[in-house]
Amino acid sequence: MRIGFVVNDVNTEIMTAATINMARAATAMDHTVYMIGVGDLTYLPDGSVGAIAIRTEPSAAGSPESFMAFITDASTERKRITSADLDVLYLRYNPGENEGSKPWEQDAGIVFGQIAMLEGVIVLNHPYTLAYAVNKMYFQHFPEAIRPRTLITRNVDEIRSFYEEQDGGIVLKPLRGYGGADVYLLKEDATNLKQIVESIGRSSYIIVQEYLPAATEGDTRLFLMNGKPLQCDGKYAALRRVNSGGDFRSNISAGGKPARAEITDEILELADLVRPRLLADGLFFVGIDIVGNKLVEINTISAGGLNAAGKLEGVSFGEEVVMAIERKVRHRDNYGGRLRNRQLAVME
Repeated sequence: MRIGFVVNDVNTEIMTAATINMARAATAMDHTVYMIGVGDLTYLPDGSVGAIAIRTEPSAAGSPESFMAFITDASTERKRITSADLDVLYLRYNPGENEGSKPWEQDAGIVFGQIAMLEGVIVLNHPYTLAYAVNKMYFQHFPEAIRPRTLITRNVDEIRSFYEEQDGGIVLKPLRGYGGADVYLLKEDATNLKQIVESIGRSSYIIVQEYLPAATEGDTRLFLMNGKPLQCDGKYAALRRVNSGGDFRSNISAGGKPARAEITDEILELADLVRPRLLADGLFFVGIDIVGNKLVEINTISAGGLNAAGKLEGVSFGEEVVMAIERKVRHRDNYGGRLRNRQLAVME
């Protein structure tokens, strides 16, 4: 299998990233693996997608340290490839990571993925879905019973009215954001509501949700692959993110600490309710965040934490992901390209 992983910038990847976990696993399994920065993609005159990429080496896949050293070494060869050199293009970049400094990154990988798909490359997750699923508005397409009560607006009066209807307070966050940045909790005191709305509203619509008291205990991130909870040796790919220092946010980048997750029947039932939409939309690999009995977020393009989950459970979830992708390539080849990308993306 020949697979390209698209990241924001190969040189700024970190050793614990889920993408590195998958790419290293694929390399160790003797697949041809290319690391591609989203800014290194090119639309070629013949209508195909090209890129300047780093081809990984099995000799460097022995440890995360050696793998990172190889792909970030300035002397490592950068090779020009095209879509003809790939079976799979896996979009693993974060569209919101450099929103201020590199606004062109937001949609670039998705648009190039749409072109590569036309060339017969399997693109994960399905790029036509990602075009709107990277926006948190996508969350509202899931059953109301499993979501917190939500308002999406830029109007401060609407937000104030919503706040007054909630007994436990509200959480405000940007429509496009990640890592807990610009997320605010308002409980008893709403004197700075207008300032918060103005701050977030400068660059985004605002998502306002009812505050879930169970958030004080952190949240659970569960990884779904082909619409089902990812497992290896009977262990779920999941982690509990525990709040740190009184901060209500449990994002690892905001100081949350990873811990082993208990996957209850209630969590599995919630995941099952999410599954039909993910399958319909061709979303191969996602991370869902759960607080209490509510779904609070769906991460559709660059869900992180897989490496931490594997360490907590003592298994390699990256290998399971790679084997699932291998099967998609076999399905495509067996059917001579007659299966659509949206179908292949979630086909077991």
